[in-house]
Amino acid sequence: MSHYHALVWLDHKEAHVMHIRPDDVEKSVVHPTNPHVHVHSRRGTLGDGRQLEDQDYYHAVAEALKGAQEVLVVGPAHAKLQFIKHIHAHDHALIDKIIGVETVDHPSDGQLVAYARKYFLAADRMRSQI
Repeated sequence: MSHYHALVWLDHKEAHVMHIRPDDVEKSVVHPTNPHVHVHSRRGTLGDGRQLEDQDYYHAVAEALKGAQEVLVVGPAHAKLQFIKHIHAHDHALIDKIIGVETVDHPSDGQLVAYARKYFLAADRMRSQI
């Protein structure tokens, strides 16, 4: 199903992808291929001690956003920024569709939909005046 607006809330454990219309929401959840790998720094290791980001996970999230013309990316920590880096390096078609990146903790799906609708309404109003 193709919707104009989409929101993705993600952290390193899962991504909630929501394609949103005023009267309809299509939801899906994407999980990393290895959800038990931690990407936090580790003491006593050479280098910075970080695991590589799961590019397959970010690619699956990008695939789940196909069909959307405007995308809002939200999440509690660094995964949303790593996802944006991934898009710039690997999923170029999505770059111009990202209209916002916001820090949002762990809301319910209903709260995410309400947040996205309010955000997209404000963004649409701003563009109509330009």
